[in-house]
Amino acid sequence: MPLPPAPTKRAALLPAQAYDAPARSSHKAARKSEAPGADAPLAERPKVEDFDPRAGGEAQHAVAFLDDGTTAEKAGRRKPVQVEGEQPAPRKKARSTGPRKLFVLDTNVLMHDPMCLFRFEEHDIFLPMIVLEELDGHKKGTTEVARNARQASRSLDQLAGAQGADIAAGLKLDSTGHGEAGGNLFFQTQSLANHLPPSLPQGKADNQILGVVQALREQHAPRDVVLVSKDINMRVKARALGLATEDYRNDKTLDDLDLMYSGALALPADFWAKHGKTVESWQSGQHTYYRISGPIVPSLFINQFVYFEAPGEPSLYARVTEIRGKTAVLRTLKDYGHLKNAVWGITTRNREQNFAMNLLMDPEVDFVSLTGTAGTGKTLMALAAGLIQVLDERRYSEIIMTRATVSVGEDIGFLPGTEEEKMGPWMGALDDNLEVLGKTDTGAGEWGRAATNELIRSRIKIKSMNFMRGRTFLNKYVIIDEAQNLTPKQMKTLITRAGPGTKIICMGNLAQIDTPYLTEGSSGLTFAVDKFKGWPHSGHITLARGERSRLADFASEVL
Repeated sequence: MPLPPAPTKRAALLPAQAYDAPARSSHKAARKSEAPGADAPLAERPKVEDFDPRAGGEAQHAVAFLDDGTTAEKAGRRKPVQVEGEQPAPRKKARSTGPRKLFVLDTNVLMHDPMCLFRFEEHDIFLPMIVLEELDGHKKGTTEVARNARQASRSLDQLAGAQGADIAAGLKLDSTGHGEAGGNLFFQTQSLANHLPPSLPQGKADNQILGVVQALREQHAPRDVVLVSKDINMRVKARALGLATEDYRNDKTLDDLDLMYSGALALPADFWAKHGKTVESWQSGQHTYYRISGPIVPSLFINQFVYFEAPGEPSLYARVTEIRGKTAVLRTLKDYGHLKNAVWGITTRNREQNFAMNLLMDPEVDFVSLTGTAGTGKTLMALAAGLIQVLDERRYSEIIMTRATVSVGEDIGFLPGTEEEKMGPWMGALDDNLEVLGKTDTGAGEWGRAATNELIRSRIKIKSMNFMRGRTFLNKYVIIDEAQNLTPKQMKTLITRAGPGTKIICMGNLAQIDTPYLTEGSSGLTFAVDKFKGWPHSGHITLARGERSRLADFASEVL
């Protein structure tokens, strides 16, 4: 259908006073009460048969048009009509209507997240000159910090080199394609007078940044000027001087570890009383299936475990296998606590361990994350499940084990030998658990156990994380130990190495983070658990009870 002809006459622009009029006022009443004078900016009334192609081809009332073809009355509430062949305009994220703040970034924020410049939405960013000096001093080397410093420098160069960029007036943060950033970036182009206490030496970089924040607060009052730093002592000094300061929180997946997905959910005590009449059940193979409905369904995730335990009533341990609309399907579990279902001679000792073993032995689950305190059996179960699937079931070709090489105390220096020999001292947990698994074969004798140990070690490869980039693991069983010391970027690098038929197990204790600038909320393990929850081919369990020894259990509670 062709477009209607364009109107022969067009209204003039509205005066500034017209914008202050209420949007929903009736134009009919306005026409009765007022008549436009000779000098009124409104054009004469268009004819009814006139059309405006940008208004969808409908006859228009005697109301003025704005530049975009909409009427003054409907400017704020009418959707534009898309012309055939025209691409719809992208919808922009609604921005905050509050006052825009000025954030002063510390150097460690840029080195922690080089994309932090584009994480502050509509607010402005200020970089002191000493921050650029420190950034330049950390860009040399092959460490993660050096790579981040170089990437941050490249981002600053792109912003400064964008078309129409004016450093004095501020650089538009969305000029390089980051539409989520609506503020400006300002550099320190002149010296700022500050009134810091004489007890703070002016030659120290932290104190110079504090002086800049104080000068900006006085210069831009009453605008909020906030210092953003990952350095706790820096934030403490800023608060002592009466300056507003915040931690960089964009890297945190969770603000509170108690909000972390545990992978298991206890059904309420009145579950059967409320849902017993509506539950459908059927048998398929060794498993029983239940289809439930009700208010509990929206809080469930795929591969989440549910359990019901009450005195005098039968217990239920099941896994969510399907969520469709307002119903969910539960499937009962295989009991790996029974000797007939032992995995490489290992039986589970508590409820959470049985949940974890069901995930480790399921070929449809490609990613498993296990968290828990020391002695909960994470490494032992992962190795036992890997050995039986590699050697007996031939589901995977070999086991690849790696871990973050972060020392607890002082480093002992360079290690001799090949890659596997260098990783040997870091893999003490592997040797300890292989010793336990080797003792489960009691009927083979000394020679049989020795042969079994040689076979096991030939199927286990120890790799360093430093050489993982660019690799692809095909049909492998990959164990990532001490994953709590990985950043989200390192975790992504490792998990994306998985090829067809590969299963990845991430294990760690979030209470034992040894990497600087990483917390329980910003760890790569927390990041992976939160992002993978609900995916049909992943599962997570937080192991609660330690099974190492009564001494270890008591020590973990009181020390």
